[in-house]
Amino acid sequence: MGIPHVWRAGSVGAASMQTISTGYDALSHVLPGGGWPCGAMTEVLQPQPGQHEWGLVAPALGTLQAASPSALVVLVGAPYCPFGPALGARQLNMQRVLNINSKNDSPAMLWATREALQCADVGAVLAWLPDARGAHLRRLQIAALSADKLLFVFRPLHAQHDSSPAPLRLKLAGMAQAGAGHNLQIEVFKRRGPLLAAPVLIDTRPPRLAALLAASGERVHQHETEPAPAPAPAPAPYAPALFDMSEILRKSLHALDRTASLQH
Repeated sequence: MGIPHVWRAGSVGAASMQTISTGYDALSHVLPGGGWPCGAMTEVLQPQPGQHEWGLVAPALGTLQAASPSALVVLVGAPYCPFGPALGARQLNMQRVLNINSKNDSPAMLWATREALQCADVGAVLAWLPDARGAHLRRLQIAALSADKLLFVFRPLHAQHDSSPAPLRLKLAGMAQAGAGHNLQIEVFKRRGPLLAAPVLIDTRPPRLAALLAASGERVHQHETEPAPAPAPAPAPYAPALFDMSEILRKSLHALDRTASLQH
């Protein structure tokens, strides 16, 4: 019989804190509590910032805003300005998204992230902190725990071997051949539970875009498998016409003879 609030390392921890569904059943199934933890840091590592994070977190942010329309989503140090129409198509209210541009000032980014977590109107914070160290992340983890908010910290891949207080750490990798409806591979290499035997595969593209790309790929496949048309026959080589000069001279002589007889 299990003891409440005690986690056994051989099983996935049932998070005592509140969670928000990721929007992807395959991913939620392997996370403690069945979703993103509120009041804890989720650390996301990827080769290049700005590639996959929006597809990963947009469903949860949309769910958060639907439940609390006044909640702000704060971006700190985003590598690119978010494209409003694309995020709006993912059910995000861009009027409740605040983008803080720190111009690669690491201390300012850490300060802005911590202050955003302490703001009562903020529901989630997304921070791109490539240069953050373990001590900085511990302060953010404590701030997230006391504020009970969603916190995503995005860092480069080489940070995988650094110590981190984040209870949940993920590594993202795009799939060049997005077959079987998957375009993103997620390795959950730290969670409250045993190690996963294989990465999680999800499709972060909107349904209409996925259907359009699938139809386009099918047309390309059909074109590649169709037999090539038979080549047109080569034209016959040019051969100059041969004329019988004796026949031409004979006809000319006959014409002269007729002309002479008429004159006579």
